[in-house]
Amino acid sequence: MKLLLLGANGQVGWELSRSLMPLGEVVALDRQQCDLSQPERLPALVRGISPAVIVNAAGYTAVDQAEGEEQLAMTVNCTAVGVLAEQARACGALLVHYSTDYVFDGTKEAPYLEEDSPHPVNAYGRSKLAGEIAIRQAGAAYLIFRTSWIYAARGRNFVRMLLRLAAERDELPVVADQVGTPNWARNIADATAHTVRQALAERVAGSFVSGLFHLTASGTTSWYGFAGTILEYATRSGLVAAQRLPRLRPIPTEDYPTTAARPRNSRLGGYGLKERFGIVLPDWKQGLALCLEETASCRR
Repeated sequence: MKLLLLGANGQVGWELSRSLMPLGEVVALDRQQCDLSQPERLPALVRGISPAVIVNAAGYTAVDQAEGEEQLAMTVNCTAVGVLAEQARACGALLVHYSTDYVFDGTKEAPYLEEDSPHPVNAYGRSKLAGEIAIRQAGAAYLIFRTSWIYAARGRNFVRMLLRLAAERDELPVVADQVGTPNWARNIADATAHTVRQALAERVAGSFVSGLFHLTASGTTSWYGFAGTILEYATRSGLVAAQRLPRLRPIPTEDYPTTAARPRNSRLGGYGLKERFGIVLPDWKQGLALCLEETASCRR
């Protein structure tokens, strides 16, 4: 069995290359090999590989830049995704796709559930929501996973940025009034592999039903709280010297202006993943501790 993985060099894609290996032959393609900004090339690519599963971990993720490149974001996150869904239907493949907390506006007081109505407040969120709709309209077998605040030991993310700045500055202002749940890319990848295995068995049994699920760790925090925990764990693991620890200063969103609006509440909830696949991801702090331990061991 072949599994086509797109976005193989991304944070989640890199981990998926490992997590999916026990399921079959993984054809892992990066942006150089499969550029979603050229969706017209996708049909021939998919037909040539004829996969049983397509896992799309690629996407346009430059949130602020998308405000000036919304058409490009739509091409990558919606048009290309729709083509993948159509090709999945044509070849009978299962499509796995990742979406985001940014499909919501962040005004809800409680965590967002799968059945809550989306209302994105920026171009990136609009493009990701359009991709979800394109998948559902294509009629393919699919699993859509919304997640948030992704980090890993590689790539561009908040954890790596904070560790870099901690070595350069004595004080770091961090937004304290945006809340959500940090998610380690490896946990996302491992959970995905589990769901794909079960979904394939369901398809054989004729009981598979497509669906959208919130794939997120347990617990919540703010960016300020996240930063404090990163520095605490990084000090324990030796990534940051205790005597060099910068001061963190909590600030409101208004004091950290960005081109694209951000939802104040990015918390994702729901019981779909547990009820359908028996998966409950651990508390976000556990994933962070493991990620930083791995980072430290690689530097020794």
